[in-house]
Amino acid sequence: MTRSTRTPAETLTCYLVTDTRLCGGIDEVVATVDAAIDGGVTFVQVRDPHADDETFLALARRVVDTVAGRVPVVLNDRVHLVCASGADGAHIGQDDADPLVARQLLGSKAILGLSVQTLDHVATAMALPDGTIDHLGVGPVWGQQTKLDAAAPGGPELLARICAASPWPCVAIGGVGPETAAQVATAGAGMAVVSAICGTPDPRAATRALLEAHRRAAQPEQEKR
Repeated sequence: MTRSTRTPAETLTCYLVTDTRLCGGIDEVVATVDAAIDGGVTFVQVRDPHADDETFLALARRVVDTVAGRVPVVLNDRVHLVCASGADGAHIGQDDADPLVARQLLGSKAILGLSVQTLDHVATAMALPDGTIDHLGVGPVWGQQTKLDAAAPGGPELLARICAASPWPCVAIGGVGPETAAQVATAGAGMAVVSAICGTPDPRAATRALLEAHRRAAQPEQEKR
């Protein structure tokens, strides 16, 4: 059964997760986000687990101002800062805020994404009241270097099974780049990327390369001929 969502699948096609260290600082994060949206990024998550709330809020506000409504912006984990930052919502992990508590804090209009790694996680999410969450972040799918405490990679086969079981749109994270974008598209997921855009010499071009690889695999077989 399809669940109600504030994030249609197309908004998750190319989902940028910011990394202040990879980009080189707050100014560089803002510039990267701006260039990546020009290149076709469809969603932005502001993430900096090393920043205190004051620093994180300053970063989030600058990103929100720069995005200027072009795509949705959510905050990683810090549900309590969403309203103050002007962001569109939050994304939480399995060990972060309870989804029901997060939804209560956010209200009915904000976006709430949830990370999952297993089919059991999906089943637990499906037991939540409709309208609690809007999409699933699935991963890590492949090995990655940007989140040292991440779960073990699940692989593209598990990604496909989770996408098939989920009543919400899914976005894959962990090792997603031009070389794996086709497998993500085939599984039915969008791409959540960090290092494939952050810290690259040309974030705009990097985004376009990701989207081209994803679109080639996502288009119907007859259109490829």
